[in-house]
Amino acid sequence: MTTDSLNQAILNQASLTGLPNNIEFPSYDRSQLKAGIVHIGVGGFHRAHQAVYCDELLKTPGSEQWAICGIGLLENNRGLRDILVKQDYLYSLVVRHPNGQIDNKVIGSMIDFIFAPDNKQAVIDKLAHIDTKIVSLTITEGGYNVHPSTGELDVTNPDITHDIAHPNDPITAFGYIAAALRVRKAKGMKAFTIQSCDNIQHNGNVTRKMLLTFTAQQDAFHQDTIHNNSGLSHWIAQNVQFPNAMVDRITPVTTKADIDYVAKNFELSDEWPITCEAFSQWVIEDNFSNGRPNWDKVGAQLVADVTPFEKMKIRLLNAGHSVLGLLGSIHGYATIDETVSDKDFAEYLRAFMDLEVTPLLDQLDGIDLNQYKNTLIERFANPNIKDSLSRICSESSAKLPKFLIATINENLAANRDCSLAALVIATWCLYSDKQVNQAQQPLTIQDAMQTELTQYAQNTQTDSLAFLKLNSLFGDLMNKPAFTELYSDAINALYAPASNIKNIMGNILIQKRLTVTEEAK
Repeated sequence: MTTDSLNQAILNQASLTGLPNNIEFPSYDRSQLKAGIVHIGVGGFHRAHQAVYCDELLKTPGSEQWAICGIGLLENNRGLRDILVKQDYLYSLVVRHPNGQIDNKVIGSMIDFIFAPDNKQAVIDKLAHIDTKIVSLTITEGGYNVHPSTGELDVTNPDITHDIAHPNDPITAFGYIAAALRVRKAKGMKAFTIQSCDNIQHNGNVTRKMLLTFTAQQDAFHQDTIHNNSGLSHWIAQNVQFPNAMVDRITPVTTKADIDYVAKNFELSDEWPITCEAFSQWVIEDNFSNGRPNWDKVGAQLVADVTPFEKMKIRLLNAGHSVLGLLGSIHGYATIDETVSDKDFAEYLRAFMDLEVTPLLDQLDGIDLNQYKNTLIERFANPNIKDSLSRICSESSAKLPKFLIATINENLAANRDCSLAALVIATWCLYSDKQVNQAQQPLTIQDAMQTELTQYAQNTQTDSLAFLKLNSLFGDLMNKPAFTELYSDAINALYAPASNIKNIMGNILIQKRLTVTEEAK
């Protein structure tokens, strides 16, 4: 057994048999596994979600072909690669229940990891390998390169431009996938399924649309020079399946406290454990190109149409996170559980879910929406999951158009009040402009559009609608008086001297209830 300087066992295959009884570890023979799944974007969520479903499935004889090979495309994945190699691709999972119960596991479903910056061809070869049946993705909303105002592929992105021009030297996920599918097409091989596991509504449809546009651009660019590139987009359209899926499990960023917990309780050195909540949900359209794992045997739900499930989740959970994240940050809270444990924020969130989201949702067989919303607030309030508001607010420019602005537009189209959501957008403006909370403590903006967000927000004091003029995010919202009046009122309240976010929330709630009462008459 290998040990580190503190005489703790380093988590690897050899150390598994020495683990205590209060941590579960793989009982299956990992040496017999094949990577039928290649996953691009090995973050904490993937390791708490899809990899855990696969780990459970691998306990069933006959499932050995459904292990995972991870792919890291970015330079900042180098440290993760080094840790995973050192640990034989094992990691610990700490599952924290609201009542304080903790389940501890070692996950063994990942058996390889390829770091693209060191060997691009190895990534292409792995994707093109006959064992690869599914290529799955958690590349965040920004990784799909969707232009937020048009919904089309952003071909002005320099990495996309590079990959269109240099198909054998890819940078993006689409570039690598296209290179591998080109190989499979040329060799007459079956296509793999491309399975998005990101929090994007119709994530499979979005992936398909972006990849087909990307490969059509490549086809056109190289039609006179690369004969075997011709027609790749058409071949993908005919042969590759892109199942839509809804994914759900709250997974905070790993902290030193998580590492210390594993070290103290199991005398185990794991340099990148994962902590998550007990709740997990995965609803998948049963539409695959080349076979699939029996995930439905280990808790996933296979359905014909995932649309109503994903809309429910994105508009309630993901939007709810953003509501708490932005409002709570301005108030001075640091975590989701701290924020929602404040009755003023819990009341505001529940009103948003009940009055501005629920009327837009479809009824689902087997889903009690009231119970679902109750469960969401219970999950958010889990004191053992310290999900930081800074994480929730990161990359808001990629999240809010889908999570919140879509709800605003649907309510406006139905002549419904959206004052609760309007405050959230106004708070996002204040966050981007001042970058401090009410106590003048600094807030961190982590967003691909940080420059634009700050630039537009900083004009707010002379033009209350300045932030909304960032039409790549907001479309034509600034031309809709039913919204701009609410938004301007919120901006004026937020920018007033000695403004207090809780007082503003309370006043809007009072007016909201009066509006609802009038509408009901």
